[in-house]
Amino acid sequence: MTKQALYFLFLLLGIGLQAQTARKYSNEFLNIGVNAAAFGMANAVTATTNDVYAGYWNPAGLTRIEDHEIALMHANYFANIANYDYLGSALKIDDESSLGIHVLRFGVDNILNTTQLIDDQGQIDYDRISLFSAADYAFTFSYAKNLPLEGFSFGVNAKVIHRIIGEFANSWGFGLDAGIQFQGKNGWEFGAMARDITTTYNTWSIDEDAYSQVQDAVEGQNQELPETTEITLPKLQLGVAKNFRIRYDWDIKAALDLQMRFAQTQDLIATEAVSVSPALGFQVGYLNLVYLRGGVGNFQNVEQLEGGSKVGFQPGFGLGFKYKGIHIDYAFTDIGDQSVALYSNVFSLKIDWRVFR
Repeated sequence: MTKQALYFLFLLLGIGLQAQTARKYSNEFLNIGVNAAAFGMANAVTATTNDVYAGYWNPAGLTRIEDHEIALMHANYFANIANYDYLGSALKIDDESSLGIHVLRFGVDNILNTTQLIDDQGQIDYDRISLFSAADYAFTFSYAKNLPLEGFSFGVNAKVIHRIIGEFANSWGFGLDAGIQFQGKNGWEFGAMARDITTTYNTWSIDEDAYSQVQDAVEGQNQELPETTEITLPKLQLGVAKNFRIRYDWDIKAALDLQMRFAQTQDLIATEAVSVSPALGFQVGYLNLVYLRGGVGNFQNVEQLEGGSKVGFQPGFGLGFKYKGIHIDYAFTDIGDQSVALYSNVFSLKIDWRVFR
C-alpha cells in the first residue's frame, strides 16, 4: 500500500511536467505560505507540520491532529497596500484519517479606476473616479490518512482558485496537491509535498467593453486581449527535521526544506530542468508554552542595477505562545531587508476545540 501511494504521487507529478505552455509564476500567491509559526521558521515545515495548517504545507500532517482545530491568519504586504488572510478548519474523522477545509485571500482593495476621469467634453471630473479590488482566492479541501506502515501518512488537496480584477476580468482554476510524511525514530521527521501535480489551470473571462476603455491609454500598448489560459507548473518540496529534548523543560527543532521548481528561475540553484531554493529554520520551546523561532530562506540570484548579481535571502523571526488549546503566533519576515521582498508582520491564531468541551 505504501509503495502504491508513493508511485501514485510521483506518477501524477510526472504527468504535470508534460505541460509545454506553462508559466513560471502563475498563481504565485499560493506560494506565500500560512501560519506565523511557519513564517518564523522560513517556511521549513514540510516534514513537521502537524495541525490545521498542514492542509496548506503538507496534508499528510493532518493525521496528527487530535480533535477539531480552527485557525486564522492576517498579514500586510507592500507597506500595507495588500492584505493576506487565511481561515482554516480541520477535523479528526477517526484514529486513521482527517479532513480539512481552507480559504485564502490575497488582495489589493480600493484601487482608483481613472479610466473615466475625463468626460465627453475633455474636462477632468473627479466624481467619475471609482474604486475596485484585485484579489486572488483559493478554496482547498484536504484529506489525510495513516498508511499501514508505521510512521507513514499521506494526504491530498483539491483546490479551487478564483481571481478577480474589478469588473475587467476574472478567472477560475482547479488543481491537486499530494504529500507524504514519515515520523522516524530518535526525533527524525521527513516529508515531501508535490503541488499542482496535474498542473493547475486558470481560465480567464475578460469583459471586452471594460477592457476597451484602457486599450488606448498608452499608444501602441494593450491593443490585443491578453491570453485567457494560465497553466501552473508542478513544484516539489522536500523536508527533513530533527527534534531534540533538553532536560524536561526545553525542546529544540531544526528543519531543512528544499523548494524545487521544474523550470529555470532565479533560485539559488537554477538549471533548465529544475531550480532549487533551500530554507533553514529552528524552534526553541520552553515547557511547551513559549516558543522562539528563526530561519532563512527564499535564496535568489538578484540582478543588480550596476551589473552582475548577488544572492538575496529572506530571514525571519517569530514568537509563539500556547495556553491549553489556544495558540498565538507572530512573525517578522525579511529582517534587515536582505531580499527584494518587503518586510511583513504576520499574526495567526489557532484554537484546539477541545478547550471548549
